[in-house]
Amino acid sequence: MAFAAGRACKSVETIALVSPEEATPALRKARECGYRPAAVAGRLFLIVSDLRSMPLRKPRPADVAAQIRRALKDGGSAEHAAGVQWFFKEEIRSHGWYTAALRRAVRRCRGEILREHDFDFLVSVADNLFSGSVLEEKVAAVFLLEKLDAQFGDREFQLFEAWLDRISSWADHDGLVHYLIAPMVAANPARVKDALRWAKSQERWHRRAACVAMIRGARAKMFFPEIVKLSDFLLADRDDMVQKGLGWLLRETAKFDAKRTVPYLMQIRGRAPRLVLRTACETLPATTRRKVLASIS
Repeated sequence: MAFAAGRACKSVETIALVSPEEATPALRKARECGYRPAAVAGRLFLIVSDLRSMPLRKPRPADVAAQIRRALKDGGSAEHAAGVQWFFKEEIRSHGWYTAALRRAVRRCRGEILREHDFDFLVSVADNLFSGSVLEEKVAAVFLLEKLDAQFGDREFQLFEAWLDRISSWADHDGLVHYLIAPMVAANPARVKDALRWAKSQERWHRRAACVAMIRGARAKMFFPEIVKLSDFLLADRDDMVQKGLGWLLRETAKFDAKRTVPYLMQIRGRAPRLVLRTACETLPATTRRKVLASIS
């Protein structure tokens, strides 16, 4: 799969995402998985705004974001979009993209944008996309900035925190927090105080973000005292999205720092929700897992 845009206007530059040699086996494999591409003549293309031929003004981030939105819509699969809803309790708007294909397409798009514009322009495009209501628009925003955290600063951290108010599902939440915010927290441990602050929010996605934001640090054996403090605070939270986020954090903490985490799990097993405790134990050795779970039904 790829962004489809065979009907580009003359003022828009079209960039081939895959070569003919790559496209044939990729499409064959996609069809075997049930994917049906949009009916577009010629090869699959990604529309990248190139409004240099328009004499009145330079392209704006909103112009590029609008072109990406159209490409996302044209290149999706209605059949897959219908199946996406099964993964969510909330009603989701989706164009039916598979994650790996979307990531590859957006990475190529990012290269084209940075060839013509600076990093701030790219961030503005992503900010515009994350304001959308379609799943792939928000995921594309994350993929545009993924693994660029070395260039992020306090301004970007504040921007991403503001994006938490735009969350509509666990998918765009985890993309934002795990791939953009968590690396920034691990790189600057002082930011962990922000995650602890989110835990006190009335909004479920902020509370889940408090957990997911510490995962990268947990994998480096960082933040153990803060993780315990956060866990103690959220153990009574009845929201399943928050419980799954906390369980995920404790699972990663146990995986990379079992020596300190297992005694803590033994300490909380009598009051921790089953969902949290079972998730936290998933990567532990079978004997240790049975020991931790022995007292819960």
